[in-house]
Amino acid sequence: MTNDGGPEGAGGDLGEDPLHRSDGVREFFGDAYPRVESFALMLADQGVLRGLIGPRELARLWERHILNSAAVAPFLGNGTIVDVGSGAGLPGLVIAAMLPERRVVLVEPMERRTTWLFEAAEHCGIDNVTVVRGRAEEVREVVEADVITARAVAPIDKLVKWCAPLLADGGEMALLKGQSAPDELERAKYVLRKFGFVGSVESAPTLPGLAPTTVVRLQRTG
Repeated sequence: MTNDGGPEGAGGDLGEDPLHRSDGVREFFGDAYPRVESFALMLADQGVLRGLIGPRELARLWERHILNSAAVAPFLGNGTIVDVGSGAGLPGLVIAAMLPERRVVLVEPMERRTTWLFEAAEHCGIDNVTVVRGRAEEVREVVEADVITARAVAPIDKLVKWCAPLLADGGEMALLKGQSAPDELERAKYVLRKFGFVGSVESAPTLPGLAPTTVVRLQRTG
């Protein structure tokens, strides 16, 4: 027997997550809510079994993963968005569900995860995504981004080295980071200077009562 999270799942559900189907979440996502909820349900149903999330994540899936991913949306500028190391689709599939008018490219090296991304996008009606298998440094000939995002992939200095060649002229990055973001940004200052970026740490709130997400913006200096 399967629940309503996905076509073949036999995993968990979101019954213990206090934010699941809450009015606040519905209002936050607005018209995008049905697509985002479908993705959250599918991730809860199959994510643990497929090695995408840990079993303890189910009780806080909306706060820790879905809303955390959604917080970067206001920093994504215009044009094509590329999510590097998309993994479970965080933040890429959440962003694509929220911004159906934008093209979103999900770059992921692991085959089993690209299979998941294809399946999740189709199941949730998220039709503005392209999935590209490979590492950032391997896809330069086929991927060009106006804005790059990434979540829990690598330190800022490594992300800049890998991803800067993917950016179009005037492109920028919006990276989801934790509380140590200022220190990480300081450690990356020489790499940022080499590649012509200036960095800033932004607070990205979601729902009242939840800690804001930290976003590091990297913009060209010239």
